[in-house]
Amino acid sequence: MDLTKQRLMLTGGDGFLGRYVVAELKRQGVEHLFVPRHQDYDLTRLPDVVRAYETGRPDVVIHLAAKVGGIGINREKPGEFFYDNLLMGVQLMEQARLFGVEKFVSIGTICAYPKFTPVPFKEADLWNGYPEETNAPYGLAKKMLLVQGEAYRQQYGFNAIYLLPVNLYGPGDNFDPASSHVIPALIKKCVEASERGDRHIEAWGTGSASREFLYVEDAARAIVLATERYDRPEPVNLGSGMEITIKDLLNLIVELTGFEGEVVWDATKPDGQPRRSLDTSRAWQAFGFRAETDFRAGLQRTIEWYLAERQKLNES
Repeated sequence: MDLTKQRLMLTGGDGFLGRYVVAELKRQGVEHLFVPRHQDYDLTRLPDVVRAYETGRPDVVIHLAAKVGGIGINREKPGEFFYDNLLMGVQLMEQARLFGVEKFVSIGTICAYPKFTPVPFKEADLWNGYPEETNAPYGLAKKMLLVQGEAYRQQYGFNAIYLLPVNLYGPGDNFDPASSHVIPALIKKCVEASERGDRHIEAWGTGSASREFLYVEDAARAIVLATERYDRPEPVNLGSGMEITIKDLLNLIVELTGFEGEVVWDATKPDGQPRRSLDTSRAWQAFGFRAETDFRAGLQRTIEWYLAERQKLNES
């Protein structure tokens, strides 16, 4: 599909990942791009969804919009995370069908995988168990996009694809401690502790859980490649092929931020899913995607961006 000849609608286009996808689409020469902003369109409300389609008149929809966050906010608001994500996805895809959209790109989540999935996670393992409890409502709501897409393909011949990005990071990430994911949360904790001269920081869990991380620019490139080149019903992992324990991750962030104190682990707090690491071979075979960003280099860029933003706030 030549995206430069299509009208695109990108939900969540003003979010962390969305801004990078917008930039990648423009870099590819896409001119007809409509981004329904959250303040103008509540995509949990059907009239707003219909209005977005009437305004954007898209040939292709990339659905990034989601209510997301780390373990803490997932435990605090499981009902909201389930309802809002499910409702957005169901309504957006149904209206895409009714409006004659040619292709619908659903962005799922690594949280859709079962809690105890053999590593590396293969797409065939998606249905072999229940997700990790702290983010199961979110993971299952997003997983329904895969079910809906397959059902619509079978009954209506609707071209829906489903992508499964691993945990993302990079400049522009959410550093709000109430809802941030692990990398920005740990960066913020180390930077602020250094500034105060604290002798130690506390970290959730035992540090033994592992995660895989994908730099946000790589993720944006993967999504655009899949939109152009992939048209099959099978879900596709988007990852970097690396795996790191939370303990090793924090040690690296401590080093890069210059924090000189001690790390104290609070084992009364949950670790989340024990391990996360993806088999990314399908993405390479299906549409030629491989991650390019070195993890340490990407982490350094993220820290530098955060420090620059803090400096701007201090000066304002």
